[in-house]
Amino acid sequence: MGLTLTEKILKAHIVDGSFEKGSEIGIHIDQTLTQDATGTMAYLEFEAMGIPRVKTERSVAYIDHNTLQNGFENADDHRFIGSVAKKHGIYFSRPGNGICHQVHLERFGVPGKTLIGSDSHTPTGGGLGMIAIGAGGLDVAVAMGGGAYYITYPKIVKVELVGKLRPWVSAKDVILEVLRRLSVKGGVGKVMEYVGEGVKTLSVPERATITNMGAELGATTSIFPSDEITLEFLRAQGRADVWSEQKADDDAVYDEELVVDLAALEPLAACPHSPDNVKSVEELGKMKIDQVCIGSCTNSSLLDMLKVAYILKGKTVAPNVSLAIAPGSKQVLNMLAENGALATMIAAGARVLESACGPCIGMGQSPNSAGISLRTFNRNFLGRSGTKDAQIYLVSPEVAALSAINGYLSDPTKLGDMPQFELPREFLVNDNMIEPPASEADAKDVEILRGPNIKPFPQTYPLSDKIECKVSLKVEDNITTDHIMPAGAKILPLRSNIPEISKHCFTVCDENFPARAKELGKSVIVGGANYGQGSSREHAALAPLYLGVKAVITKSFARIHAANLINAGILPLTFRDPADYDKISEGDDIILDDIFAAVEKGKMTLTTSRGEKITLLCAYTPRQIAILKAGGLLPYTKNQK
Repeated sequence: MGLTLTEKILKAHIVDGSFEKGSEIGIHIDQTLTQDATGTMAYLEFEAMGIPRVKTERSVAYIDHNTLQNGFENADDHRFIGSVAKKHGIYFSRPGNGICHQVHLERFGVPGKTLIGSDSHTPTGGGLGMIAIGAGGLDVAVAMGGGAYYITYPKIVKVELVGKLRPWVSAKDVILEVLRRLSVKGGVGKVMEYVGEGVKTLSVPERATITNMGAELGATTSIFPSDEITLEFLRAQGRADVWSEQKADDDAVYDEELVVDLAALEPLAACPHSPDNVKSVEELGKMKIDQVCIGSCTNSSLLDMLKVAYILKGKTVAPNVSLAIAPGSKQVLNMLAENGALATMIAAGARVLESACGPCIGMGQSPNSAGISLRTFNRNFLGRSGTKDAQIYLVSPEVAALSAINGYLSDPTKLGDMPQFELPREFLVNDNMIEPPASEADAKDVEILRGPNIKPFPQTYPLSDKIECKVSLKVEDNITTDHIMPAGAKILPLRSNIPEISKHCFTVCDENFPARAKELGKSVIVGGANYGQGSSREHAALAPLYLGVKAVITKSFARIHAANLINAGILPLTFRDPADYDKISEGDDIILDDIFAAVEKGKMTLTTSRGEKITLLCAYTPRQIAILKAGGLLPYTKNQK
């Protein structure tokens, strides 16, 4: 029986555990990446481990999220990250060099390698044939120190692409179609592996768009084969030497299969407030819009930008629309400037932003009150844009550009014939904004630069055998990390200051939660299904930790957030019977007793103040139990030295 591509790469990197579905495995990590919204905490954690230099093949620190500097905090974080990178053997991509996933695809990704990043859209690297996984910052810190990264051995879904996309239908429509079929929970515990004749019709940037938004499925990662198209892309980047063929065996066996006929697809849009709330552009009709934003790690490649420029050429943005465009990297921006496409965008009335995440992470360009905004981004969660009553639709660059001109949601297939958009034979390569680290000999003289907003990792606590406290909050299904720990220009600069950022924890749901949790001293949170979906931000675990949260009890968890809770020493527990969710209310007193014995047998009893007994599941691995008993991954790792 042959192996899938996912199995081949995992098998080549496994260092702990057995090669069995559903079991926990530890894999060796070749590369890591961080970005500045998560990076400061990740490097504080790395420092706390006392390891002088990273042990990966390549680790890169990117500045791309917190680039709006309306106070000293972001600039201080950037300075801190730059000094840590220089001292500890990490490459530093300076502000303005571009979005981490776009730049990593261009300059660092290697087929067949493993990559974890403290950003949930790290699976973008799967477009090159990598196993690239989003993780919490502490997991990344451990990997930088040479430790294994642990995942549940995933189910592998064969996504067979047949046919070829029609003119003006795009890779964005492919992943929106998969989301429409599978939902934001459809990929949990799975890897999406793309195969079939249709793969050959997609460029590396198009493949990366699809793997990028696999994160919205809840998937562990997504991956394409590395083939001659991958080689062409790497050769154009001057990196042909890192290429290798990566593909599944012909007789590979998959756990599930899905067929997508590319020729049958039409332009799609994810409607508010979830990436899986997908309808066709035709079905939505000529909806008047207020704003269009083009960019993000999903759709900011040179190929995307060339299509946008073509549609905008000789036109003017509609009077009622604000159009913002953020090229994904300095390389893309330079090439647009050289070939005249940038001038076309400016002439049409686009507001050209720096090469950064920008509006996607709520860093500027918030829509007007109740505004309708079309965005080529990957998430449209409530309030993420910075305007709580805004209506955010996720669309392709082609839909976005044409709609900006018309002033209403528009179907680009009505444009007729499409020219052949091709990637250049040679990209403009200039890595002058990537700082290499100091040599080992010189590293001892590098000073770490810390600002007043940079606070230590919060104190964790060893597991107790009994938890007796109140329920401080009860929330519904599909709570995202944006609900738990909001993004945006006001809050993101506090990512390196857990005491301060905790004041905003869950304020999207209940503005009184931080004060209530702090006053209680210790408490538990109750949630619905798919709790913690979205970003990899470990702050969604660290802020509750600081506020005294001891356990989170839900119908089900998103993968990364459950891992982050364990890393922080917080118990993630699930109802054996989801109907028991209705038996607990905010403010209830609860008791969790005999916890040490319970975590060993995977089942725990919760007693309510009314005397009801509810069975909870806690299917932890021996390693996770040891982490919880130690008080989190950081003390556990230090104890292993």
